[in-house]
Amino acid sequence: MKLWKWLGLAGVAGVAATGAVIARDQRRRTQVTPDEVRTRLHERLAEADRPAPRADEG
Repeated sequence: MKLWKWLGLAGVAGVAATGAVIARDQRRRTQVTPDEVRTRLHERLAEADRPAPRADEG
């Protein structure tokens, strides 16, 4: 019976930790302005369009 108690407590702790991570991520996401999101997306697109350096060059 003791095992089930510990497993239950570990499960509750895991759910609480997951909730904390999600809440932190949501706060970070809401602090970003639409202009910052647009700028980041343009930077990622430009980076993706660049050809990757080849291993035999260089």
